[in-house]
Parts: sequence; C-alpha cells; structure tokens
Amino acid sequence: MILGIDASNVRAGGAATHLINVLATVKPEHYGVTQVVVWGNRMTLAQLSDRPWLEKIHCASLDRALPFRLLWQWFRLPALARVHCDVLFSPGGNSPPGFAPLVTMSRSMLPFDRREHSRYGVCLEALRILLLRWGQTRTFERAQGVIFLTRYAHDAVRKIARVRGDVAIIPHGVEERFRAAPRPQRALAECSRERPLRLLYVSIIDLYKHPWVVAEAVAALREAGIPLAIDFVGPAYPPALRRLKAIIAQLDPGGEFLRYRGFIPFEEMHALRDAADIFVFASSCENMPNILLEAMASGFPIACARRGPMEEILAEAGVYFDPEDAASITKTLRTFIEDAELRARCAEAAYRRAQEYTWDRCARETFAFLERVARSSSGS
Repeated sequence: MILGIDASNVRAGGAATHLINVLATVKPEHYGVTQVVVWGNRMTLAQLSDRPWLEKIHCASLDRALPFRLLWQWFRLPALARVHCDVLFSPGGNSPPGFAPLVTMSRSMLPFDRREHSRYGVCLEALRILLLRWGQTRTFERAQGVIFLTRYAHDAVRKIARVRGDVAIIPHGVEERFRAAPRPQRALAECSRERPLRLLYVSIIDLYKHPWVVAEAVAALREAGIPLAIDFVGPAYPPALRRLKAIIAQLDPGGEFLRYRGFIPFEEMHALRDAADIFVFASSCENMPNILLEAMASGFPIACARRGPMEEILAEAGVYFDPEDAASITKTLRTFIEDAELRARCAEAAYRRAQEYTWDRCARETFAFLERVARSSSGS
C-alpha cells in the first residue's frame, strides 16, 4: 500500500510538529505501507527526516501565498493522488473532492464554536474562520476516515458535520525536549517583591486566550500584597495584542510585574521556564491543547481554564478557573499560591499524566487507522 500525504497546508505549529514526529517515529511496514509520498513546500519537506520509504515531492506553488496553495490542492492534488497513492491522508482538515479513500484530521475548534467565533465580529479573520468551517465540514462529511484529537472535539464537531466515515480519537504526543521532572515548590513566605513567585503564560495572544483577564487577576493579587509577576509569551493577533498592551499600560505602566515578551523560540526559553513557578493557561477554545500538554510534561503546577477539552487532558492534576472572570482567576491563583504542597501534588500528577502522550503511540495509532480505512474501502 502506498500512502500519500497532503502537506499543502502544513507550514508551522502543531500541524508541522505532528507530521515531523509521526514520520520520524513510525515503522510503516508494520501496517502494510511500502511507501509514503508527501507533497509539500520546501520548508516543511526539509524538516522531514530522510527514510528509505519516504518520497518528498516539492511543489513550487506550495511555497507561495494561500490562493496559489488552494489552487494547487483543488486542481492538481486529486490527479496526483490517483497516480501515486492508494490512500490519501490530509492532516490539514481541508481536502478537495476527486480522490478516495481520504483520511483527514480535525485540528481547529474555532470554526466549530459559534460563541468563540463571534468574538471577531465582522472582519477578515472572521471570514477566514467561516471559510475554514465550510471547507472542513465538507471534507469531514465526504472523507472515509476522520481523526479527532480529543473526545471533546469529536463530540463538538460531529454536532455540526455529518461524519459518515470511520472515526478515531488519537491525541498528539509530547516532544522529549519538553519533559522535565517537577521541581520543589517555593512557599509564599520565601517570596518577596525582589524575588516574586513567577507565573508563565505561553500561547498566541488572541481573543479566546484572555491574557488581559489574567493580567487583571495578577494585578489584584499584587494589590493584596502577594509578591508575584507574570510573563506572557507568544506571537499575537494584532487586535488582541493591543488590548493586552492597554491593560498592562493601565495596571503596570512601569513593567514591574506584567510583561509581554513576544514570540521566543523554544531554544531561547530556558531562562523563563527555569524561573517560572506556575503555568497559567486561560484559553476558552481548544481542540487539542498542545501547550497545556507541554507544560504538564515540563513539570509545572498548572492553573487552567475550565473550558473545552482542558479537563479531559489535565483532569485532577491542576486547578481551574473561569477564563473570562478576573475574580475567578484571582481566587484560584490565590489558593494555588498559598499552598505549596497543593502545587507540588498537582505538578507531579500532571507530569505523570503527560507520560501517556507520546509520538510513538500517536504514530502507531494513526497508521493503524489509515490501514483500517484503506482495507475497508478496498473491501479486503
């Protein structure tokens, strides 16, 4: 069996991490796969490890802007797939008609959550999300197989998309570079304004991530005399960044305890990670919260939004709050900050739970599902 992979929309982030790690880990011969053909852009293909069974096909159109990539996917991919492969895997969630069997993957929750989508009002970003919903819904409905990353995503998406094919729930793994055993927790009595308890929130700054609400909660705790500070790290959606910066300017104009650090590559994050005591995750819209999973593997005690699939992933290994309510975040953080033993227990439990999420498991389950769909479609 020859497997084709449509990497036309795989450029960075979780999609690229998934493809790189699955292909680096899997033993395709165990699943009847003799060759894997990947169509992608130059940057993505360069990150895939060379394997004797892997053929990387560079398509110049996929190095260009989105309209060129879509044209290639709709008008070139189906014909190429019919020539080169027996089953097509499209992990980006969008795929044109014209080839079967097709297996795709649900990655983004934002197109399927009307409440979260409504935050964007009327703008180009809102239109992009609507188009994603339209394209992914139709892809899921005609695919012979759909992979969901969490039970939450499976249930939410299937309320909207009439999925008729086979389904599987296969979570992502965690890269080994994130794994670090929990450290001893500092008691509040050991902290001071000069050596505050440090919070870390790593995520894109976006409307559904609520960093300004977290900032309000941290400012309220500082006002109550608790020595703490927080670093916000990640790229940003401009309207959300403006809102965060306005709150920081209002609550901490000197930048003493509220800091936005921008995007920092993993290799340069060591100092912030080593200095941090607590990880905060305030997202209200996730499919598979990879950043939360990475924080768990890194041995952090975690204060987390009680939304979406977060409890499915973190379970009892964290403390929870309403991400849109500063008073809720303040109360939860205060309980966590004042109880070093609770933080230590949560960090240890989160670290243990993260051990269940490996790329080896993800690769095995993904290829087993691809084999199942291919055999079912061929009638063998």
